[in-house]
Amino acid sequence: MSDYDIRKISVVAIIALVVVRLAIGWQLLYEGLWKFDTQKTASPWTAEPYLKASSGPLRGYFRSLTGDPNDLRDLDYATVSSRWTTWAENFKAHYNLSDSQKRRIDEMVSGPKDYRVELAQLPAGVALEGSLGRILTFVPEEKRLILDGELHMTPREKQALLAQVDFVDGVDSVDDIEDPVVKEFVTQVQKLYERQSRLSYKEQALASLEGDPELAGFIDDEQAGTIDGERLGKIDIYRSRLDRYEQKLANAKTSFDYDHLEYDWKEIQEMRAELVGPIRSLESDMKWQAERLLSTEQLARGPMPAASTPQRNIDLQTMWALTIIGVMLMAGFLTRVAALAGAFLLLQFYLAMPPFPGYPEPPGTEHAVIVNKVFIEVLILIAFVFLPSGRWFGIDAVFSGLFQKKPADDHS
Repeated sequence: MSDYDIRKISVVAIIALVVVRLAIGWQLLYEGLWKFDTQKTASPWTAEPYLKASSGPLRGYFRSLTGDPNDLRDLDYATVSSRWTTWAENFKAHYNLSDSQKRRIDEMVSGPKDYRVELAQLPAGVALEGSLGRILTFVPEEKRLILDGELHMTPREKQALLAQVDFVDGVDSVDDIEDPVVKEFVTQVQKLYERQSRLSYKEQALASLEGDPELAGFIDDEQAGTIDGERLGKIDIYRSRLDRYEQKLANAKTSFDYDHLEYDWKEIQEMRAELVGPIRSLESDMKWQAERLLSTEQLARGPMPAASTPQRNIDLQTMWALTIIGVMLMAGFLTRVAALAGAFLLLQFYLAMPPFPGYPEPPGTEHAVIVNKVFIEVLILIAFVFLPSGRWFGIDAVFSGLFQKKPADDHS
């Protein structure tokens, strides 16, 4: 067979190859456009679940792309507080809030600096001393009783304050008080206590992450050096189990090892959901409450741009890559470059959760070893790198015709 016969491609084969290129291009384009479209919904697409569930030799790399593969930042109050502060400032700027709206947002997110009620005078015998003196201040000139917004008033402190006028909250009735000064004092103290009981979102997060012994644990100085000296909370246990899992995964060799690790991973993910869920719920409620403050004109400004995070950057890169590569393949523009870029992109998808022997089987209905649907698409796109399919049908054919040298006229 001659060299010409080997290199010859039939018209039917050319049509079939072009159709395959268009099909892959359409699939990538539609995937990109669909993902972009979901960004306007309440459940925007993100690669986060896929990357966090990554397996295989490059598991650590792909999980690290999320920036926080185990959601540990949601379990650190300082990080959560900083993130919510930044969000509140961006929210105020994006919607151009009024001064009153800004104040309400600050109080909702961080809490007010203090709580105030009107009070003409303190009853005789009432002294703001000790812990009460640290949290309460009476300003005669303004006729106000002021409570520190950061310290708050505990139930015991409220009872101690009311006991100074011989009033027991929950037993005695305000309506039975005859002295108008004492009656006003008890009424305003109860009002002040009720106001400060509504914790800001940051205070709720702090109470959940650091104030709950079940989550944060506790240290008993009196039992130092004994088994009862320190009790681990669920957050510490979660961190410890993550460390043990990574150690076991590095040493796993048999199917039994991976099956046991899969069971451990499910338990760890259940623990993660239990710990992170309340913080995510608080954040969602906070944003919903903030949007309720907006006017129709402010809502018309549209949703706030998503914060720039490692995960957000990966999502945007993925959506743009799918869309652009899909358009280039369908249009036959720089087809070889587009095919190479598409093969590289899909190879990332493949390596993030490869069907390699000795590793957990990827989730889904497909059953494969080494070769799966994504890998086949990678091979097809690599083949298009070496085929002039854009010249057969596409913009590349136009450019090829424009820049192709025409043979000089023979005047001999």
